[in-house]
Amino acid sequence: MDISRRNLFKMAGVAALGAAVGQFNTANAAPKILKLKAAPVVGSTNVTGKKFLGTAAKVYFTDKLDAAHLIKLYNMINGEIFGKVGIKVHTGEPHGPNIIPRDWVRQFQAQIPNSNLIETNTLYNGNRYTTKNHRETIKINGWDFCPVDIMDEQGGVNFPVNGGFHLKEVTMGKNLVNYDSVIVLTHFKGHAMGGFGGSLKNIAIGMASGQDGKAQVHAYDKATAMPPASDWWKNIPITQEYFMENMADSGKATCDHFGKRIVFINVMRRMSVDCDCAGVGAAEPTMADVGILASTDILAIDQACCDLVWTAADSKDLRERIESRKGLRQLSAMAELKMGNPQYELISVD
Repeated sequence: MDISRRNLFKMAGVAALGAAVGQFNTANAAPKILKLKAAPVVGSTNVTGKKFLGTAAKVYFTDKLDAAHLIKLYNMINGEIFGKVGIKVHTGEPHGPNIIPRDWVRQFQAQIPNSNLIETNTLYNGNRYTTKNHRETIKINGWDFCPVDIMDEQGGVNFPVNGGFHLKEVTMGKNLVNYDSVIVLTHFKGHAMGGFGGSLKNIAIGMASGQDGKAQVHAYDKATAMPPASDWWKNIPITQEYFMENMADSGKATCDHFGKRIVFINVMRRMSVDCDCAGVGAAEPTMADVGILASTDILAIDQACCDLVWTAADSKDLRERIESRKGLRQLSAMAELKMGNPQYELISVD
């Protein structure tokens, strides 16, 4: 694939985009291992072109944005997925313009036996704060093509955090324990607090129960006011780095629970600096669409997405959002908790 034809890689003077032939075989020509400009935290030594010791995680990439390629990449990482399968998506606020196209997800879900979508309610007082309103929003946004399990509808269940930074346990949506496997299907974008929302955010916040687990991760004292005001997040009594560490703690709890039975897909499309929580109020994206990534490694896939952002010539706004919120601490925190491999190969798949 001649990746230089994409706007993402039209960068002056970047010679690091040379590609070596990978080892993964498909029916077509062998995919290429792409070399990118690394984001300034963690940074895959493979991506920067330097030799490294040990193994590298595989992150599969396509610049084709459609349901067929979403399914194709999933089929490269689904070897350990079995039983009852939850597909974790961000259902978004009503009429959100940036969420993953529902028709893609409908076609994707139809290929996965015994699967449905999974979500949790929000901590902020929006249109997904209560289960009743959340279900209405699901209908408005077109997610009702299959069952959607709002996992904290009947409360929460505590997952232990083994060797975390700050949290000893996190309250997840109660129904999460009913699933054998999870597919984390994420719209990669910016985020008002996290800097960016990738696979970590989708499970660390998105799996946590709305009124308990999310408050734990945000270190929010529920006794001060419930429901929280629209600007509650501005008064959280922890540093930005502390919040990223809490997210890593929460994400680790879910990853430890599922082990090899959790996989990650990030869709880099319509990447606003704002999360899908912002709905129609989200800023219009200023960065071109990139593609779809898939991996069994949560750190590698989020690192690869950040590296793709740092490689893109038109990513100034998103980079500023990530840097201003200390968002790259998500990556180094996951590395310190040994949640994944900071060394990866980005393997291009047509």
